[in-house]
Amino acid sequence: MTHSAISRRRMLRSAAAGSLIATAAPDVMGAARAQSGQKTFVFVSGAFCGGWIWRRVTDRLEQSGHKVFAPSLTGLAERSHLLSRDVNLDTHIVDVVNLIKWESLDNVCLVAWSLAGYVGSGALESIGDRVSSVVWLDAFIPADGQRAADTAAEPVRKGIQAAIDKGEAGVRGSATYPPAVVAERDRAFAESKVTPHPVGAYLQPIKVTGALQKVAKKTYIRLPKFRQPPFDKALAECKSDKSWATFELPDVGHMAMLDAPDRVSELILQAA
Repeated sequence: MTHSAISRRRMLRSAAAGSLIATAAPDVMGAARAQSGQKTFVFVSGAFCGGWIWRRVTDRLEQSGHKVFAPSLTGLAERSHLLSRDVNLDTHIVDVVNLIKWESLDNVCLVAWSLAGYVGSGALESIGDRVSSVVWLDAFIPADGQRAADTAAEPVRKGIQAAIDKGEAGVRGSATYPPAVVAERDRAFAESKVTPHPVGAYLQPIKVTGALQKVAKKTYIRLPKFRQPPFDKALAECKSDKSWATFELPDVGHMAMLDAPDRVSELILQAA
């Protein structure tokens, strides 16, 4: 048996158990690269965040020779100056669709985190033929006609209503993040980066016909430390569907790409 085969087996066992360590990452990443060649990844961030949140993961993938895109959606992060009441879910879907079209990307692994489950699901309706695999990381799997406001946590729903009442274009997130969201060592960093999320993205119903389910290779990763019933429901549905692979990382916060970038990178490579 070759060394790469041994490494692959170890990677699969360790990733599923949620116990990979940073010192093993270079060997695992090298084995995955040797096995599969260059991959193309598009990462979509969730509420209040931009492409910055993926940096630790994207750096690892790029160093292993993969092509990586992590756009910030309109009105967020370095594009926060574009925040307006005209920005809605369709705006964010088009952000992703146009990136894939204008960069002429094919065989894409589309990675959606948290609220980006809505954006990714909507984008697949237009560019599903260019996507060969998806990874939903603690992300929503919306039904047709559903609004993000319908599945948001109670504090976020209150923030949405407050923004509507004040006529504000953006929903403000929590002032402080608990360990279930991000480890203490990265709390100040994350809180310094988040920006208000366009309220229109929460209020517009999504239009989906099942393009997500048609993707050949699908993976759902749940981070149960972060309590969110819609994610538990999504995990249960994916577990009952043989077309999905599922993983749980019980010791990692919702911002897993900050808490455990090595493990997240390895699982995403496995899923691509």
